[in-house]
Amino acid sequence: TKKDRSPREVQRLWQRPWLRTAGLGAGLVLTALLLWSNLGAEDGVTEVLARRGEVVAGRFIEVPCSEDYDSHRRFEGCTPRKCGRGVTDVVITREEAEQIRSIAEKGLSLGGSDGGASILDLHSGALSVGKHFVNLYRYFGDKIQNIFSEEDFQLYREVRQKVQLTIAEAFGISASSLHLTKPTFFSRINSTEARTAHDEYWHAHVDKVTYGSFDYTSLLYLSDYLEDFGGGRFVFMEEGANKTVEPRAGRVSFFTSGSENLHRVEKVHWGTRYAITIAFSCNPDHGIEDPAFP
Repeated sequence: TKKDRSPREVQRLWQRPWLRTAGLGAGLVLTALLLWSNLGAEDGVTEVLARRGEVVAGRFIEVPCSEDYDSHRRFEGCTPRKCGRGVTDVVITREEAEQIRSIAEKGLSLGGSDGGASILDLHSGALSVGKHFVNLYRYFGDKIQNIFSEEDFQLYREVRQKVQLTIAEAFGISASSLHLTKPTFFSRINSTEARTAHDEYWHAHVDKVTYGSFDYTSLLYLSDYLEDFGGGRFVFMEEGANKTVEPRAGRVSFFTSGSENLHRVEKVHWGTRYAITIAFSCNPDHGIEDPAFP
């Protein structure tokens, strides 16, 4: 408004419907831009390695190996000497991801955490229930056969094998030298406030330090960023230059498990994020069997 307009004249102008609508619209646009900017800046992400909307045939970034592996027994031809992180959307189809997600949904329908993160481990039987875990095979007994099918477990094995072959090829090692290790599990994350330390999934960590047995880690995403949930991106932590993978159903993200790949997951702001963590060890003593239909 011009300087010589009185407050009464300004008020009359603002009362005009079109001007009031335009002003409110501009305010909403500005708010949306600020919100988008804040979300995009979360965790200081400066580079997106794989966007949800693109189909990545295969992308690999090599990084120097850390010394974490030196404090563990080394296995020639398997223990990482070439370290890095990769992403692919062509190993697991979106249809397979949907079927795998249905297994997670069926299992987690039997329980679920009071906090934001629920876990289902078909190998050990661990299932989040309230603030605790139960063994679903013992807790539910024969009723499990009414929840899962032999086809569910067969698909689980097939998907695990595809991921194992992908990791072996990317790092130039024999697939037979990789041993599935624990914990390998489904995760379901929503925006519910954390109730216990198990629900605080967003802390930065190193898998080799946290679990010991891990040499290669993979994540198979079972839902879509910004369609099924907001937040929840996977972030590789690097000083001043964090990098992120945006989840997409069927996308496999894999990496060597040492501190060269310090990482975290952003907090989920809305919706539900499904994924499965599949880990491999070079040490056969740390190997576990595929889950079998009860």
